[in-house]
Amino acid sequence: MKLNEKIYHCRRRAGLSQEALAERIGVSRQAISKWETGVSHS
Repeated sequence: MKLNEKIYHCRRRAGLSQEALAERIGVSRQAISKWETGVSHS
């Protein structure tokens, strides 16, 4: 499983939206989206 897939599955299992996860870890919702789609490798 790739990192972007792990992020997606863990977030969904925790019942969090992209926005909620972003708020908890201090990044933008757009960053979460990019990580989950594999657009960003940061």
